[in-house]
Amino acid sequence: MGNKAKLVFIMGPTAAGKSAVAMDLAQAFPAEIVSVDSSQVYRGMDIGTAKPSAAEQAQVRHHLIDIRDPAQPYSAAQFRDDAMVAVDEILGRQKTPLLVGGTLFYYRALEQGLSELPEADGLVRQAINADAQQQGWPALHASLARIDPETANRIQPQDGQRIQRALEIWKLTGEIPSKLNRRQRQLEFPYEAIKLAIAPGDRAVLHQRIEARFRQMLDQGLVEEVRQLMSRSDLVPSLPSMRTVGYRQVSQYLSNEVGYAEMVDKGIFATRQLAKRQLTWLRGETGLTRFDSSQARMTQQVRGFLASNGLPTGL
Repeated sequence: MGNKAKLVFIMGPTAAGKSAVAMDLAQAFPAEIVSVDSSQVYRGMDIGTAKPSAAEQAQVRHHLIDIRDPAQPYSAAQFRDDAMVAVDEILGRQKTPLLVGGTLFYYRALEQGLSELPEADGLVRQAINADAQQQGWPALHASLARIDPETANRIQPQDGQRIQRALEIWKLTGEIPSKLNRRQRQLEFPYEAIKLAIAPGDRAVLHQRIEARFRQMLDQGLVEEVRQLMSRSDLVPSLPSMRTVGYRQVSQYLSNEVGYAEMVDKGIFATRQLAKRQLTWLRGETGLTRFDSSQARMTQQVRGFLASNGLPTGL
């Protein structure tokens, strides 16, 4: 363990302050940032993904941002391959990789490998979507619960994307997703990961931050950003990029499905639900060192912790 190169996982729920911590650390340590965010990979999706600004990216080198068109899907397997390349390049420059983001499944894919799941199948997905239009996603969730209660228990009844994928796996392989996931393909992870969890100690503080940030995104032009995306005929609502929290709710507003006030409420609620799922996931993680991002001296505490764990300081 001691002779492995070190990298840092900066994990946490949305709006917890992860990016600010990473930027601060990059001033204290010779470091570069690798985005662990399934939406920041997409070009043209800047405001609603809280993508680092051009000035921040000029100040600290970032990786895995703006590497896909929103019409292109991006998988955890592709992330793992891309992240390993980025990490090796950063270490080759004698710098510390800071892996920062809230797509927490990506961290697990990177560290533990991926289960042998089938590629997406357009025809199967069309059939599932047709069933969903007739019956609704909660009904399909109930069907999944009968087939694979363990997987269904981890998915919200309205989460069409994950319900669709679970049913697709079952239809393509004849095996339930939870069984396939247990047959995880182990790949060597040749680094030592120092894992930080960044979140306010009080859930109410996180909820306030989420609301403030969503309203700020709207002030910065989120509606226009989504309008431009929707003007493209190839960006259909079923694409992962267009189902991103915030984008989905604004697109419903632009399609006249909901009014502005309801869109705002829905966007805030959906982001809080995302944060809840992220916090639940983090509770199941081992080896985390937790920091309360509502504390004034938190960034100094993180710096000190990493220095004590052998990260070469640039100060």
